[in-house]
Amino acid sequence: MSEDNVKSVVEALLFASEKPLLIEQVKEVLGHLDKEEIKKVLGELSAEYQAAGRGMRIIEVAGGFRMVTASDFAPFLRKLYKQRRTERLSKSALETLAIIAYKQPVTRFEIGSIRSVNVDNMVKSLLDKGLIRIAGRKKSPGRPFVYGTTRQFLEYFGLRSLAELPKIEEFASFAQNKEAEIEAIPENQNPEVVDESGEPASQNR
Repeated sequence: MSEDNVKSVVEALLFASEKPLLIEQVKEVLGHLDKEEIKKVLGELSAEYQAAGRGMRIIEVAGGFRMVTASDFAPFLRKLYKQRRTERLSKSALETLAIIAYKQPVTRFEIGSIRSVNVDNMVKSLLDKGLIRIAGRKKSPGRPFVYGTTRQFLEYFGLRSLAELPKIEEFASFAQNKEAEIEAIPENQNPEVVDESGEPASQNR
């Protein structure tokens, strides 16, 4: 397969993928390429999009790669669609999510002790939304579950890794700003889709 054909295949995979495309997934499709070669192709594609001033970009997020809209064109995309209402996380849910994000792995009891309230419903809600997961059990009496964030958490907030989280005291405003941006996404689009600046803007297909 020629180099151009390889790029075309990778481009098609990015376009079709509903989630960030993992290097491992590309390798399964293009078995003759190793991980470094795949990274090189992704880097070249990204540079070509940037240099040509295309309306799309390729970014790294949540351990994978995705095709997104260029941030310069976000205002035009928002004009194309009407605003829609989305269910925001409550203040209590955000506080609980912040504790889990910054203290993980953490038990339900530890979360409740920090917040000084019962967090059973909040934890269940965050589990149902896919933002947190059971990450194992703590080696202590009763072997309680410990919780951590998910890949969907990273996708939702447009983060490549937990290292990009803001300071814990800034998390609430950071999360609220992201949710406000999500409201600008059309009804039929996935709220996890972002533009290259990390702001939700438009579906990649």
